[in-house]
Amino acid sequence: MKYQILLNNKKIQCTICPRNCILKNGQEGFCYVRKNIDGEIVLTTYGYNTGLAIDPVEKKPLYQFYPDTSVLSFGTLGCNMGCQFCQNWETTKNKGDISCLNKTSPEEIIQIAKYYNCKSVAFTYNDPIIFFEYAIDTAKLCRQNGIKTVAVTSGYINPEPAKEFFSYMDAANIDLKAFSDKFYQKNCLAHLQPVLDTIKYVKNETDCWLELTTLLIRGENDSDEMLKAECEWVLKNLGCHVPVHFSAFSPNYKFINHSATDFATLVRARNIAINSGLKYVYTGNIKNVQTSSTYCQNCHRAIIVRDGYNLLEYNLKDDKCIFCGTKCDGRF
Repeated sequence: MKYQILLNNKKIQCTICPRNCILKNGQEGFCYVRKNIDGEIVLTTYGYNTGLAIDPVEKKPLYQFYPDTSVLSFGTLGCNMGCQFCQNWETTKNKGDISCLNKTSPEEIIQIAKYYNCKSVAFTYNDPIIFFEYAIDTAKLCRQNGIKTVAVTSGYINPEPAKEFFSYMDAANIDLKAFSDKFYQKNCLAHLQPVLDTIKYVKNETDCWLELTTLLIRGENDSDEMLKAECEWVLKNLGCHVPVHFSAFSPNYKFINHSATDFATLVRARNIAINSGLKYVYTGNIKNVQTSSTYCQNCHRAIIVRDGYNLLEYNLKDDKCIFCGTKCDGRF
């Protein structure tokens, strides 16, 4: 097993993510699913998932990666993040019996994706970093069968496993939960810098298509100052063409008493990003055609028009705007 260090007294350090959990025999990591069993880190949820779903790729959200195609999505239990506002807490915080889950091998996932004509397979719902081996084995088979791979992740992974993980991913949407280490420590029980390092690595050193999502929580991570700092960092370290999604929070888990994000907050964040120089900025979780559509960077006409996850117009030919011939960034 890679990404583990054998220590004294039969303890093992798991080195998949920056938590670097040190585990006694029989002990599980922070994520609940990586466990020291007789001196070996074992993924206890390998081959098990919380269900398979066929989604539009826009739901991941990926807006410039094979628009209007289907993706077969699945996840497991547990997470290596401690987000107090988790939107999928029923599974990420679940320590339940895996025998209650669906058992689906990587080979079976490929068969299902082919049967339903899915362009991609997405590792999502909980973070695929913690079901690393299950995701990688499935991704390898996807590559062999001409199926694209998508990771929806917090990006909280150590540099060495990140190299292997993202080498098998064709696209990733990484959650940039806030541009504040204080926010990460308080509300995610984690740190910001490893996430920024992962984002830079994916954009600058891999062929994986990258989009970012920030779930905006009013009064927590939506100040003008924080949003400007995030956009300036993206511009400086990733360039202006990485799509950024600002999504609306719904009260959940330990943030049940926080108010839901209103559309005005999303629009304010989008305007800050556009004024900072970012070219592709979207809002999510609240339907709006104008702020979820893609615009040509030359003539500014709408080239991909969306209503929620539904595609209304597709004004690209050979990746280029049909109105002026300018190339649109993405995978098409």
